[in-house]
Amino acid sequence: MNAIADTTTTKDRPFAWLRTLGPKGRRAFLGAFGGYGLDSFDYQTLPLGLAAIMAYFGISSGQAGLLGTTTLVVSAIGGVGAGILADRIGRVRTLQLTIAMYTIFTVLCGFAPNFETLLVFRALQGLGFGGEWAAGAALVAEYAQARYRGRTVAFVQSAWAVGWGLSVVVYTVVYSITGPDLAWRVMFWAGVIPALLVLWLRRSVQDAPRAAERRTTTRERGALLRIFRGDLTRTTLFASLLATGVQGGYYTLNTWLPAYLKNTRGLSVINTGGYMAFLICGAFVGYVCGGYLTDLLGRKKTFLLFSVLSAVLIVAYVQIPAGANGLVLVLGFPLGFSMSAIFSGFGAFLAELYPTALRGTGQGFTYNFGRAVGAVFPGLVGFLGAGGGIVIGAAGYVLAALALLGLPETRGRELLA
Repeated sequence: MNAIADTTTTKDRPFAWLRTLGPKGRRAFLGAFGGYGLDSFDYQTLPLGLAAIMAYFGISSGQAGLLGTTTLVVSAIGGVGAGILADRIGRVRTLQLTIAMYTIFTVLCGFAPNFETLLVFRALQGLGFGGEWAAGAALVAEYAQARYRGRTVAFVQSAWAVGWGLSVVVYTVVYSITGPDLAWRVMFWAGVIPALLVLWLRRSVQDAPRAAERRTTTRERGALLRIFRGDLTRTTLFASLLATGVQGGYYTLNTWLPAYLKNTRGLSVINTGGYMAFLICGAFVGYVCGGYLTDLLGRKKTFLLFSVLSAVLIVAYVQIPAGANGLVLVLGFPLGFSMSAIFSGFGAFLAELYPTALRGTGQGFTYNFGRAVGAVFPGLVGFLGAGGGIVIGAAGYVLAALALLGLPETRGRELLA
């Protein structure tokens, strides 16, 4: 009786998912959370500094859009490669390599003497940026219990909002005390912080025992063509379309929002930071709540709900008339909530679609294929304008909703062997 009561009590606790990970699983969670949060911090240095970079190098909005698009396209290559590596050499070792990669090239971006060099460094930064998520999501999913997997991996996803918020704080401080010609470089140099996490990962984090054992006993490891065979072909196709729609919508807004607030809405640096903070708070809450909803409602219903909400809100956000900046501020919270909540289910959903030996490969390819194709969206905005052009991101959410028709529901499913 006591044992049954203890189990029930544990299930009812708000953070039971964290307790059930065990000591090794909690260290893995912290490593993945830190890696993804700092990944976000390093990525956001470009959108936040975009206006200053455009002025410093005298580049057009089209060239500025190319910076964002190139990063995302190359990150897709990095993500696919990291997924294959995660199945071959392990999740933790791949996590270390990807974090080191994006750290080195983020810092080098701060030393770029011209636009062409910045473009190359930013592209190489994308290799690490794209790969970190695939390794970290698989690592945590394999430690999590089936009934808690959605919210557990969603909390890792919420680290994106934490890193985003940290970057806005640094942006507000740096741009307030330093001229814009130097400030954007300082932002990139601050990207050295993740190097400390690599050292901790080497000493403290291990792959889940089942995944490590499977990697050493099977011949079917990390081969890209294998996720296009048999029943996995359909899964890979529709999961890639889902990722394309969601990321196309998200990165459109994410890349151009700071410039939109500053140039179109006429906000100062301080006010832009404040408006972004409001949206980021919504994003963090969305990541967390979305994770619980994926466990409560199911993966597909949650994706559909937030696809619809995100499409409606992104259109409404850029149609607010001039002089109504207060409404822009208020609408930022639900917009950030919806656009982030839809990401919460990705880590668990993709992990549940693929067997252990191909999990990193499957997650890495589908998520990052979506990132590569979705990267076209912010590039188009660079030529259409950051105001009305952002609305094209809403089309991405329509694509995401349609992709769900070809995918199974996986809530409560044990991971495939």
